[in-house]
Amino acid sequence: MTVNSDSKIIHQYLDGLWLEKGLSSNTRESYARDLSAFAAWLAAESGAPLLDASQEQVMAFLAWRHSRHYSSRSTARLLSCLRGFYRYQIREGRLQADPLAHIDNPKLPRALPKLLTEADVEGLLRAPDVTDAVGLRDKAMLELLYACGLRVTELVGLTLPMLNLRQGVVRVLGKGSKERLVPLGEEAVYWLERYLREGRGSLLGTTSSDVLFPSTRAKQMTRQTFWHRIKHWAQLAGIEKPLSPHTLRHAFATHLLNHGADLRVVQLLLGHSDLSTTQIYTHVAQARMKSLHEVHHPRG
Repeated sequence: MTVNSDSKIIHQYLDGLWLEKGLSSNTRESYARDLSAFAAWLAAESGAPLLDASQEQVMAFLAWRHSRHYSSRSTARLLSCLRGFYRYQIREGRLQADPLAHIDNPKLPRALPKLLTEADVEGLLRAPDVTDAVGLRDKAMLELLYACGLRVTELVGLTLPMLNLRQGVVRVLGKGSKERLVPLGEEAVYWLERYLREGRGSLLGTTSSDVLFPSTRAKQMTRQTFWHRIKHWAQLAGIEKPLSPHTLRHAFATHLLNHGADLRVVQLLLGHSDLSTTQIYTHVAQARMKSLHEVHHPRG
């Protein structure tokens, strides 16, 4: 009975949060996983439902996770999820006290993004074989990803109506269903035009779809598929650094700052709601400038 009642209240909470903030499907799945994991642990340990959890039980759950070497980052995400859940229940009148009221988040080290040099990016962008439809599609995707600093979910979710090549902009649907317009740049526009003219039709065949970058099955490409594609081209380009679609987003932001872009402009282009999220890239840019100074300054 506890499992069913917990499952129901989790889904009610996520539905309420979706209506209030517009959760992405990935965030919703992540919250559902974290809440279900705590509910399952609670039921196994004491038979208690989620709404009866005490501060001591939350602390015991955190200790259990620590004994199994969960990372501080995943624990911080879990606590954020639980805080939101219990505050919502208090607001709805289902609870009187928050079991996380006196529990602090773990302190996280500030992780600097893995940096691709401009030469690395140029090598990656040159790698796709543009003589076939798949290579041409991947080339256009990589050019667009680097030109606009998109998240991979934003990239694979693009449709034809979101692209305006005449004005040189793309309309992006970001986190929380927030829209932003991002300029494309001449190089990305050229490869998108060529891809639309020479490659997209071959991938779709007889299928009718407004997906901008269809898979070889004429459906919307998954994030995982594009991750494998980017690793494939990185290997061909001889790039040995850890690489993912998000690495190009980091490169986009860092290279803009290296060339003098304003931090608030980069924030808008990335779709960050908080400037502090963008500020991490200034540390990367400063580290790069410091290393250049050490190499090239006569007294470095």
